[in-house]
Amino acid sequence: MQGNLPPEAQEKIEELQDLQETAQQVAQQKQQAETQLQESETALETLDEIEGEAEMYREVGELLIETEYDEAYDDLEEKIDSLEVRVETLSKQEERVQDQFESLQEELQKMLQGGAGGGPMGPGGPGAGGA
Repeated sequence: MQGNLPPEAQEKIEELQDLQETAQQVAQQKQQAETQLQESETALETLDEIEGEAEMYREVGELLIETEYDEAYDDLEEKIDSLEVRVETLSKQEERVQDQFESLQEELQKMLQGGAGGGPMGPGGPGAGGA
């Protein structure tokens, strides 16, 4: 069927496919950031429940390094702030991609319904006027 489509329509279909792929990537990144955010919030809540004198370690690659309570707390708060900004940014990006996708989809539908000639786009679809 794509062989019968005008080049403009084929181009729009390719753009739609690219946007769909972008949307999937953004959704995946957002989900990963949300997971990291939840884990960090849980860690901070746990940190709130323990004494400041407790022996603490942080994971650095394959190693566990001793750390101070205040430093761990500050680092977690900073990480949470950063992740909240990242999730918000990805949400906005996800919204923009979705809007672009819907707009492009409408353009393609109008193009295909109106034929390659691209008649009037206003009211007066099927059943308006005629012989």
